[in-house]
Amino acid sequence: MLQRRISRRDFLQTTGAASLAALLSGCFGVGGQSGGSSGAQSIVIWDISTGNQQKLIQDITAKFNQTHPSIHATVQFFQNDPYKQKLQVAMGAHQPPDIFFGWGGGILKSYIDAGDVYDLTPDLNADPAWRDRFLPSSLGAVTFNNHIYGIPNDGVQPVVFLYNKEIFEKYKLSIPQTWGQLLNLVKTVRQQGLQPIALGGASKWTYLMYEMYLVDRLGGPQVFDAIMANQPNAWSNPVIIKANTMIQDLVAAGAFGSGFASVSYDTGQASALLYTGKAAMHLMGTWDFGTIMNDDPAFIQQGKLGWFPFPAVEGGVGDPSNLTGVPCNYYSVAKTSKAIQACVTYLKDAVLNDEAVDRRIALGEIPPVKGIENKLSNAPHSDWLLFVYRLVQKAAHFQLAWDQALPPQPAQALLTNLDQLFLRQISPQQFSANMNQTIGT
Repeated sequence: MLQRRISRRDFLQTTGAASLAALLSGCFGVGGQSGGSSGAQSIVIWDISTGNQQKLIQDITAKFNQTHPSIHATVQFFQNDPYKQKLQVAMGAHQPPDIFFGWGGGILKSYIDAGDVYDLTPDLNADPAWRDRFLPSSLGAVTFNNHIYGIPNDGVQPVVFLYNKEIFEKYKLSIPQTWGQLLNLVKTVRQQGLQPIALGGASKWTYLMYEMYLVDRLGGPQVFDAIMANQPNAWSNPVIIKANTMIQDLVAAGAFGSGFASVSYDTGQASALLYTGKAAMHLMGTWDFGTIMNDDPAFIQQGKLGWFPFPAVEGGVGDPSNLTGVPCNYYSVAKTSKAIQACVTYLKDAVLNDEAVDRRIALGEIPPVKGIENKLSNAPHSDWLLFVYRLVQKAAHFQLAWDQALPPQPAQALLTNLDQLFLRQISPQQFSANMNQTIGT
């Protein structure tokens, strides 16, 4: 669900057997060995960061090696798609690197179930200052049965509403606090001849944001928890049927215009509807701030971009503070590593240390670390950074995007059925029936 500097959705694609040998050949950096004449333990980290993020990691790792002479950490960077295949093959062969980049959720859980991932819980509990450094909501995607299998390594990316302030001011529109107010806002904007909400339906994963938030606002996290627990007919929960009925009502009300199915988010079309004044709002991950800053920086610099959280739903039992999106990206340690404690030391002393936090903030990221309000206040676009940070800080629950939380087959089926739901080709009841067939696959 991320156009984000790291795309993960394609990770659902499996590796063909024909490519297995090629990927295995020379692809594994084996750590835990002597680091040359120095005798240092060597650890290998796999990552997919690019540009300034890659430079940051290289610098932090070089300093770590200088201050930890008994450990030599090496980071290997890969392009996104080759990395997905490479990691999948490495895990299948039980030959992963010492530390690997990941997204949490169902993919990580499959590696845990295969016995390939080290449980970091004892190390975190042994160092409360390290354990308590992170915002609690950021650890949910790597926590299974109260055990933690990963550490945040970059910034949080919840899904929020972005809006065009010029449109709101021109027509004297108010930020909606409830779903009912949002529906009234849609009607008002339509009357002005504008599209109320931008939606890149051609990308399909964009539909998921409405599904996740409405289900959570109506029924709370336990509705999706039942799906993850493979409870029979969990997709037939009345909450899901009601949420999908509300989605189809929103489509019928013209909230997204008539051509949303041909609009792509991945090519920037949906975001452009907002900053060109053709749409009043856009529900999207916070990475869209960077997209707009890149495509039309003046729109942000002139104060035309506004934001607000997904509204509460009348009669729902879900906590309105709950978020969905990307709690973070993570580093996990391979259980097969011959240098596990060296890996833990790297996670503790290098990943999101004070320098890394400062540099990530300078890059416009919002690390899930406690007590950084003053740093954010002094950064460019501090109003935006503090808005996002406080949302995550106050969130009772931060749900990892469902297409990442679910195993690959149900995740792909979910996107397919959401596409049909938004196009009103299937009913909410048929959606649930179709998805029930994926439980346990």
